[in-house]
Amino acid sequence: MPKGILASTIAVFLIAVGACAQSGDEAAQEAAEAGEDAQESAQTGMVRVVISTEFGDIEVDIDTENAPGTSANFLRYVDAGHYDGGQFHRTVTMDNQPNDTVRIEVIQASVNEEFGEQGFDPIPMERTSVTGLRHVDGAISMARGQPDSATSSFFFCINDQPSLDFGGNRNPDLQGFAAFGQVVSGMDVVRAIQMQPYEAQALTPPVRITSVRRDD
Repeated sequence: MPKGILASTIAVFLIAVGACAQSGDEAAQEAAEAGEDAQESAQTGMVRVVISTEFGDIEVDIDTENAPGTSANFLRYVDAGHYDGGQFHRTVTMDNQPNDTVRIEVIQASVNEEFGEQGFDPIPMERTSVTGLRHVDGAISMARGQPDSATSSFFFCINDQPSLDFGGNRNPDLQGFAAFGQVVSGMDVVRAIQMQPYEAQALTPPVRITSVRRDD
């Protein structure tokens, strides 16, 4: 083979090898970064969930470390698909609580009615005095009647709602509610839902939940 052709062939081969090595390095770096993100998420005890609605997506970090029981309960409804086709059915604003001296701002959601009779047992209440979590703007928390009665219905706080924490006087029993996570993206969607038409506190019509999924 002539020297010129040989030299060109070697040069092309070296370039190809270098490109492959660079591509491999980049892939390895991306994999390492993904692993670091997953490890960081695991270390913080957060599970990211995406709630898709007709108004857009709400991304929520579920705090499995500080509220393990409440988080596990919510995630089993997520994994079972019970929230798919569910709805935000209630909005509480500063203007629709005429009989409440302690007023709050929340929107409340429920499972698909098809699964209404297929839910799981009520869970023990994880009070904010134990978890250290608070009902701040964007907090997700479980709806309930009596303590230890929560099943599947949850709500989001709009603005800080300290009266929903343990010792707060929104509920006469002063036990508060069980916060278990925080909105990380989509508060504009939460606020848009709160502002939809309602009668009393019932959204008319309810805002449909398309799906709720873990964002693995």
